[in-house]
Amino acid sequence: MLPERGPLTERLQGAGAEVITHPLAILRRGDVLGPLRAIRRDRRELAAVADGAALVHSNTSVVLSGQALGRPSLIHVREIWPRPPVLWPLMRRRLLRADALACISQPVLEQFAGSPKARLLADGLARMPQPPGRQEARERLGVPADAFVAAYIGRLSAWKGQDVFAEAIAQLDGAVGVVAGDEVPGSDHSAGLDRQAAELGIDDRLIRLGFVDDVDVLLGAADAVVVPSKRPEPLGQVALEAAAAGVPLVATSAGGLADFVREAKAGALVPPGDAPAVATALRAIAEGSVEVGGLPERFSSERMAAELQDLYDELAG
Repeated sequence: MLPERGPLTERLQGAGAEVITHPLAILRRGDVLGPLRAIRRDRRELAAVADGAALVHSNTSVVLSGQALGRPSLIHVREIWPRPPVLWPLMRRRLLRADALACISQPVLEQFAGSPKARLLADGLARMPQPPGRQEARERLGVPADAFVAAYIGRLSAWKGQDVFAEAIAQLDGAVGVVAGDEVPGSDHSAGLDRQAAELGIDDRLIRLGFVDDVDVLLGAADAVVVPSKRPEPLGQVALEAAAAGVPLVATSAGGLADFVREAKAGALVPPGDAPAVATALRAIAEGSVEVGGLPERFSSERMAAELQDLYDELAG
């Protein structure tokens, strides 16, 4: 069951899955009451679908309706939850009503310290990137062939740190920053980034692409990928893709992403919100003084699928 049709719909149907679309109750920042009101409606719809199922797997912890359907329930926790003094204990208690929690990184797992229901199931790379050659990739993006290019790939939102990225680019003479990604619906982060680029005098060096289907072309064109999040990242496919493509990472030193960068020897870690530190790390990459490993085997999709199948078997057995 998906909240809307999209590319995943065709992939699932191609694999032989029946796909139903339904506007699921999803917890979003700033809107708690709306999703809570939708849970009862969801459960009526889900109860019919789940009849006869061996288990119900909620693919993210912000989907609120997968439990209490009379079937074993698994929640995939892909979030590091903020800690308001009242809401987090309530949310933690709700999540622990599931039969198992699959946590995508160690910091995600640590949110449920002491519970045998929480298991570490590290995310695997969804697909191996196949970036085109540097010259072809830069021609396709309209990026100068001889410039040092850093890429930001992800949603534009207040905590993702695209403003930190822009400040860092402004501190690097001649460097080009490429920003790929949509903004959160209803926000004006894209316009804010445009204003910031004008104020910093880097209009011609900060290329805004919006949503991009082909991430491989960005990896082919980039000398570095920057993940400048201001809050801890649970993990992130962009980091896994960059490491698999051999592109150095600059990432903030918090959350599962920090553990990944250290383990994979994938680049440099910087304090959250520290644009000068990002600029310094990018300068070191440009000078060739940052070594890059590769994607560790334990982040493969095959390993993840096998571990998930074992968990299914255990819960449904």
